Amino acid sequence: MNVNSIPEKEVVAIILYISLFFMIVAVALIVFFYFSRKKIIQKELEKKDLVLAHQKEQLHAVIITQEEERKRIAQDLHDDISSKLNVVSLNSYLLTSANLTETETKEITANIINITAKALDNSRKIAHNLLPPVFDKFGLHAGIEELCEEFESSKSVKVSYQNKIEFDESEKNRHLHVFRILQELMNNSLRHGKASEISINLDKVNGSNSCFYKDNGIGFDSKNSENQKGLGMKNIDSRISFLNGSIDIKSEINKGIEVFFTF
Repeated sequence: MNVNSIPEKEVVAIILYISLFFMIVAVALIVFFYFSRKKIIQKELEKKDLVLAHQKEQLHAVIITQEEERKRIAQDLHDDISSKLNVVSLNSYLLTSANLTETETKEITANIINITAKALDNSRKIAHNLLPPVFDKFGLHAGIEELCEEFESSKSVKVSYQNKIEFDESEKNRHLHVFRILQELMNNSLRHGKASEISINLDKVNGSNSCFYKDNGIGFDSKNSENQKGLGMKNIDSRISFLNGSIDIKSEINKGIEVFFTF
């Protein structure tokens, strides 16, 4: 058929229909991309809200932990150090009394020396819990070694520790988080897991500092998220976040716990 033979009105109608078709397609594409983009933005906002909620939850856990620690320290200072210093003060006042015999003076002096020595020893223990001197002076490796020795001294648990990482002493603030994570895990293993054996291995995995922790305790169902919402676990999660690391926890009833984390 010769195009020239098509009536002009039909040509115009065809052009209009084609134009209308492309306009409809264009509008449909614009609407599609608009709602797709809106959905993507909405998902991104929801993701950001979840991240913010998680960060708030972690911060809340850290604040609660810090407050609990402050209460514990205040209680220790009040119940132990303060009471001993009060006794020292009373004994010192007795020394000013008239007509004390030599025997009484020696007895009071011995009491003061004995109670003062106990107060000093307990104050060192409080300071050690805040920041272990060995960790502060010699670094993470020595701090973990001492921590393992302290747990083994209870005679209720055997601890195996191996380290293949050379630590940078300039990152001591980061290393303190690693120390506290292990401290929390070991406390949980002993207190809640009733473990008799604990294994800690530090090594480089895919270029990242990594720790593999394991015990033979009673374990728990790690697939149940409620089991990982305790204050101790939240505190560990917060420290992992500060380290920009990752953590994977596996456990089954009566099969102990395995924890792998990077830092």
